[in-house]
Amino acid sequence: MNDITPELLLRAYSVGVFPMAESHTAKEIFFVDPDRRGVIPINSFHVPKKLKRIIRKKEFTVTYDTAFQSVLNGCALTGKKNRRDTWINDKIKELYIALLEKGFCHSVEVWLENRLVGGLYGVALGAAFFGESMFSEVSNASKVALVHLVAKLKSDGFILLDTQFNTEHLMQFGAIEIDRKEYQTKLQAALSMQGHFNTSSEGFDWIDNFLQSNTQTS
Repeated sequence: MNDITPELLLRAYSVGVFPMAESHTAKEIFFVDPDRRGVIPINSFHVPKKLKRIIRKKEFTVTYDTAFQSVLNGCALTGKKNRRDTWINDKIKELYIALLEKGFCHSVEVWLENRLVGGLYGVALGAAFFGESMFSEVSNASKVALVHLVAKLKSDGFILLDTQFNTEHLMQFGAIEIDRKEYQTKLQAALSMQGHFNTSSEGFDWIDNFLQSNTQTS
């Protein structure tokens, strides 16, 4: 399918499907509607103790929507350890850049000594955030991005964080799988509300408050 527009892509998210490509060189895009969907319950998100300590060291700087295309390219990069290929092809890049320009797509960027070392991106629609991909060039960078994302979603009125599929990596943060019917119920509830993705960087006091309120332990 090559005639996908940004408007059609938003419609797809609103009914519970998302796009993929067979590989980064594929010409076609197809939509996926899994029987089981991965989600991270925002209010019960779990930050492991070790990761809390890393964030509180303040070695990483985190920004939002300042280097979206670099994050997208980082997520699409192939040849890295455990990533022979990726589903992010040129058409998908084009679509998500268009959604960024329309205000629906957002990125979280993680910097170390002024170098982009990790991040993630996704789509915000109503009070739902659809996480698409993340990357990391140094240990823990993508984890730091995820913690900041969830803190921001909680603060900004979002109630659904869709991770598409569940993985062992995400399960350490409290990710679960739900069936399609339950997902649709949560999705429609989220779409009936309106979150606001604030792209300002609130500083470490803000994230410290979130970590303090996160009472779960590893």
